[in-house]
This record gives sequence, C-alpha cells and structure tokens, in this order.
Amino acid sequence: MKVSADFCIVPMGVGPSVSPYVREIKTLIEASGLDATMHPNGTNIEGELSAICSLAERCEARLAEMGVQRTFFTLIFSTRRDKEQSMADKLLAVS
Repeated sequence: MKVSADFCIVPMGVGPSVSPYVREIKTLIEASGLDATMHPNGTNIEGELSAICSLAERCEARLAEMGVQRTFFTLIFSTRRDKEQSMADKLLAVS
C-alpha cells in the first residue's frame, strides 16, 4: 500500500545538538530510494508502507549503534485508495 508519511526521530539524552544524529538519519533516508523531503521538524516520505516502516526500524537501530539509549519518534501516515495522489499533488490542490 502506497502512503505518505511524516517521520520524525529524536535521540534523547545526547545534549542540545542532535545534528550528527540527524546527518546519519538523512544518509539512511537518502539511501532508501524513497521519495523524501526533509523539513525543519522531520521528513515527509512517500512509498510503500512496509518500506517506510523498515526504514524507521533501520534509523532507530543506527541511533542505537551510535550509543543512543532512548529515542522518540513519530510516524503519521496518510493513504488514499480512490486515486493516486503524491505529496506534490496534495500541495498543488491547495495552491
């Protein structure tokens, strides 16, 4: 099932700057081949539900490898079964 997702993962207990961790997550997202757009508070991702969930697991595992003991993450999904609609289509609809 194709979905649009808003994904945010936050390493906890690593200090005020999370940039090194975000860079690692960005690398994983880019390597996934999924259509993704980062924004200041997360990433919009488009693709198969299973692929996005698998990516979220890989991101959490990578943070654990980096020594992060606790993460907070959210995944918000949107589906549409009556027609194909991309994230770009959704934005055009409200322009």
